[in-house]
Amino acid sequence: ILITGAGGAFGTVLRATGIGNVIGHTMAQWHLGIFLPFIIAAVLKTAQGSSTVAIITTAALVSPLLNPMGLSAPLARVLVVLAIGAGAMTISHVNDSYFWVVAQFSDMDTGMALRCHSMATLWQGVVGILTIVVLKAILIR
Repeated sequence: ILITGAGGAFGTVLRATGIGNVIGHTMAQWHLGIFLPFIIAAVLKTAQGSSTVAIITTAALVSPLLNPMGLSAPLARVLVVLAIGAGAMTISHVNDSYFWVVAQFSDMDTGMALRCHSMATLWQGVVGILTIVVLKAILIR
């Protein structure tokens, strides 16, 4: 509950200061489309380790940008949610409690966990966003 609250508070702070809009509008001009929510979530997850905070913060940043990015239709919003989820699963490493759970229960040392688990979560996110891009190409014309 505290992690979720912290993520929501961080999203609110970003909205209140306006920095989220500045960053979001700047990135929206790069015309990344469905990749934008993925990239923001992946960067946040990698930087601070919490998928929950990455999801909530990314949703707060991306929400006002859906119309300008052409992603306001209901099905497009579903794909944005999936892209945020895929980004938030990307690159679990030493600042993520999930990393330590996997490493400890698998009897892996830190180096092995970084090579195996972190790389697996990187591929998990990449395959996720590629699947979403294919779905977007099929479902949204």
